[in-house]
Amino acid sequence: MSVRLPCAAGTFYPDHPQLLEAELRRCLGGEVKPPPSSLPGPVGLLVPHAGYRYSGEVAGVGYRQLARLGRPELAVIMGSNHTGLGGAVSIAPPGEWLTPLGPLRVPAPLVRRLAEALGAEPGELPFREEHSVEVQLPFLKYLFGDIPIVPLVVQWAGPEALRGWGEELAAALGDHRAVVIASSDFSHYEPDAVAREKDRRALARILNLDLEGFLSEVQRHEISICGVGAIGILIAWAQRMGLLGTELLSYRTSGEVVGLLDQVVGYAAVMFREVEEVA
Repeated sequence: MSVRLPCAAGTFYPDHPQLLEAELRRCLGGEVKPPPSSLPGPVGLLVPHAGYRYSGEVAGVGYRQLARLGRPELAVIMGSNHTGLGGAVSIAPPGEWLTPLGPLRVPAPLVRRLAEALGAEPGELPFREEHSVEVQLPFLKYLFGDIPIVPLVVQWAGPEALRGWGEELAAALGDHRAVVIASSDFSHYEPDAVAREKDRRALARILNLDLEGFLSEVQRHEISICGVGAIGILIAWAQRMGLLGTELLSYRTSGEVVGLLDQVVGYAAVMFREVEEVA
């Protein structure tokens, strides 16, 4: 059985359990108690993965809203591939991912199903020094306990490949009341006003579930979003699942935290869910 040790504990977030729980409560805006019932249906979530000091409150808004909807049956977490190791889509092998709050299991049947659907070979190497999936796990563990997870990291790909992977993911997960998470930051090291304008363009396409438009905006305006591939799969999956109720829950830049506006990073939380019927 594969056991993956944290690489970002103590830097991106506290490695002491009590300090980490306190930091999570801060990011979540207080204590959050999910209802005992499951999610009413599948939900998509786009959240950032910087250090909690910078992006934790934006991620916390997303996780707080998710928790209010119910408990996911499982979580598929698609991270950015900062190292370039592995294939276009890499999937973690079955086993456990350790966190300061305890382990989260990666079930073999789910890995086999998604690996076959996405054409991904399970392997440890792309995940060893990759933080983008890891920083999501304390939120999931704190809120939902022993939720099964499947970690993925995704590199840049064209619209046909991303749409195909999103549709295969939808077929593989079926009607599971899962949360599918894309872990990505937005513009990197731009002046605050520039970052906000570039991110506004990208987010408008994301909220319209416009995969081709999103990729076009990123390329045309050179938007340095690190998780383009993960976001692209999330858009295609949400569209296939009929999750037309998209909502920008939170946006900020690192400049709001440190007070330096010359080189900032953008962070966004977006939810994808079924449109609620109005009686």
